Amino acid sequence: MALPPQGRSLDMMTPFSYVGRHLPCVALSAGPTPGDRTTPHAARTTSIGSSRRVMTETPVTYAASEGVAWITLDRPQVLNALDTTLAATLADHVDRAAADPEITLVIVRGAGRAFCSGMDRTALAAGAIGEAFYRHWIRALNQLEDMPKITLGVLHGYSIGGGLQLAVACDLRLATSDAVVGLGATRHGIIPDGSVLRLARIIGLGRAKELTLLNDQITADEARAIGLVNWVCAPGAVDAALGDIIDKVRQAAPTASAHAKRLLHASFHEDPRTMIEEVMRAQNDCMASWEVDEANRAWQEKREAVFHPRQR
Repeated sequence: MALPPQGRSLDMMTPFSYVGRHLPCVALSAGPTPGDRTTPHAARTTSIGSSRRVMTETPVTYAASEGVAWITLDRPQVLNALDTTLAATLADHVDRAAADPEITLVIVRGAGRAFCSGMDRTALAAGAIGEAFYRHWIRALNQLEDMPKITLGVLHGYSIGGGLQLAVACDLRLATSDAVVGLGATRHGIIPDGSVLRLARIIGLGRAKELTLLNDQITADEARAIGLVNWVCAPGAVDAALGDIIDKVRQAAPTASAHAKRLLHASFHEDPRTMIEEVMRAQNDCMASWEVDEANRAWQEKREAVFHPRQR
């Protein structure tokens, strides 16, 4: 079953299957499949045709299957705008994925017509955005960046302000062609706290200043051209794009990927000459892992290596 168009509301979204393996989509189905781990929360059900769907009451949902954690911003009625409850729930789910030894890929996306439209202006005007929000928000972003797993942001529709901050905290970004990307914080008298520390490392200082200081909004193709997103696909091609990314993640050894991610981050603030010892320690850890043995056996047997328990 293909992914539904991104513009459809949460209740119309269904799980999809990828190469014979069931994967949760952006909303919970009528019930978890065997092996799935979904967030317990209050819910109401509604009928669509002959099937039943779960309408979630939480601002962020969590589902995990076959080594992939799906974290979905779930306030579609306000284009997944950020408030304190959403930030706290997001941080808890990101921590949950980071602590799960079975998870190797964490996918963050939004329900409804947008990935995330930024700060909830109503909450901000009411004084409901304060220290608690920023504490949870920064915890979520830092964990996405630091966890020893690959993280992927899936952008569609409005992906601006806090939405872009969330995206750049992820290791990789997939955008649909209808995505609109930008910041806008300084126009509202604040700084883009989550991205000001990361954006220049991804797209360079000049481009980062342009987006931050001029508050331009750019298309998905423009974001791809400057290296802000890794892939752009049509809204109806998300299934295939995610399937390809999931396959590539599964072809890499988790231990090696975790070390490589950590060392790439360290390279921005450490002298490469002082990192040699750390690189060698990481390489020794990789060489001592069962994953190297599996890679060698696979080469001898002329087959693909199987690094993830759920594939066995």
